Amino acid sequence: MSNNNLIKGSLQTIILKLLEENEKMYGYEITQKVKELTAGEIKITEGALYPALHKLEAEGLLSTEIQQVDNRVRKYYSLTKDGQKEVHSKMSELQSFVENLQRIINPGLNPELKF
Repeated sequence: MSNNNLIKGSLQTIILKLLEENEKMYGYEITQKVKELTAGEIKITEGALYPALHKLEAEGLLSTEIQQVDNRVRKYYSLTKDGQKEVHSKMSELQSFVENLQRIINPGLNPELKF
């Protein structure tokens, strides 16, 4: 499935939602979770993921923690209080977008989409 352009616009929301559900995650873990949840249909590259993580961190929505795990240094990301608020805002925005997209694609249907 070729959806790179669609993912770009949703990547921050995906990251925030995963961190809300998992408390803290490291980059590779995020890419693998997305791959797992979508049965391999959506693959997030490191080249897309890390700039998005750094931007969210710079905006104060994520905090980081470095941990040594099996002789490897891992940088874990978690939501700040502002990040927790932003998840709800982004999810509401996404839900509204998907509902409007459904109206365009399937005129006459009135989907009751809930995330």
